[in-house]
Amino acid sequence: MYENKSYKKNNYAKLTIISVFIAAMFIVGFVSGGSYIYGISSSEIEDLQSQINNFKTNNDNNKTTYISTYYYNETSLSNIYKNVKDSIVVISGIAAYQTFWSVQYYEVQGSGFVYDFKDEPVVITNNHVVSEVSDIVVTFSNGNSYPGEVIGSDGYSDLAVLSVNAPSEEFHPLEISSSSTLEVGDPVIAIGSPMGLENSMTTGIISQTGRTIEETSAGSYPIANIIQTNVAINPGNSGGPLLNYEGKVVGITTAIIENSEGLGFAIPSNTILKEIESLIETGSYNQHPWLGVSGTDMSYSIAQATGVNVTYGWLISSVTSNGAAEKAGIQGGNQQIRINNDNIIIGGDIIIAIDGTRIINGDSLMSYLEEHTQPNDTIIITILRNNQTLDISVILGQRPSLT
Repeated sequence: MYENKSYKKNNYAKLTIISVFIAAMFIVGFVSGGSYIYGISSSEIEDLQSQINNFKTNNDNNKTTYISTYYYNETSLSNIYKNVKDSIVVISGIAAYQTFWSVQYYEVQGSGFVYDFKDEPVVITNNHVVSEVSDIVVTFSNGNSYPGEVIGSDGYSDLAVLSVNAPSEEFHPLEISSSSTLEVGDPVIAIGSPMGLENSMTTGIISQTGRTIEETSAGSYPIANIIQTNVAINPGNSGGPLLNYEGKVVGITTAIIENSEGLGFAIPSNTILKEIESLIETGSYNQHPWLGVSGTDMSYSIAQATGVNVTYGWLISSVTSNGAAEKAGIQGGNQQIRINNDNIIIGGDIIIAIDGTRIINGDSLMSYLEEHTQPNDTIIITILRNNQTLDISVILGQRPSLT
């Protein structure tokens, strides 16, 4: 794609130079000494020739810049792949499901990557890749396979850590970088085994951050603070690393919306860094904050229908009995109305900020809580109640364990 565009651009530039040059030569043919023919002097022709040379120099510079987009800090994509491919593994195992007549077994497959935790190599992947899976086998890029065992998992974040009974020379750990610096448009790479095609690499960009997604392993709770990307993610890719152009992990590919193109999601690396020690040393992570509310995103239509003066925030429909929000005096809705073919419960408080950070919708609310808070933290929630702004102090609870 780049080569085709570059080819067309360079030919256009060459044709422009040739056209201008021919025009200049045509003029030169009608000039004698310092006399004027058609009002053009020899000094003006020299100036025109100088402009042609400058144009050619600029075009050459543009070509160099254009070609350099294949590289990042003089490292090509192929070199990045060569440097990290031995760190990516294939994870397979046996899962079962009950039919009316009997128990059926089938093979599942996903991806993972090697990480060095306190000089001990482990494999990091998605929880849904290994949840309720037996006979786990980890296969390295050289084809060697070894038994694996889940030593820690968190369904709320869709993370799992495996130990692998393999020789030390098989492990080539990747470095995990902070995902907090990611911006929309940043280039990223995914490597995994989509549809069983081992060690496949795809490229793309960060489409957005701070999303939430639904995952069955997380129960009724959404997974918050997710990275959205247009990198191709397919079955078998789950659990593989999302890398920046330095070959460092910035996320774990986890899901793609069915029947969509360019709509993939990844767990941010900051979630890994926050949970990895607890997952390895205790086998779980139970520091997810809990507010104890349900609600819906505010919109212009809801604001118009309810007569409130904000179109952003999160409208609370209900509060959990004895939950953190109820204890703090936050109120849920008391009336259901129909808006744009949706049943909306109105009358509840509208969360518009937490600790001074603007809350646009449910995604930003849950992402803020996951990234910046823990159970028993005290936060200040700014709400809109009867078109009046109130600041309420809330002591966060701990999310119930998954059963």
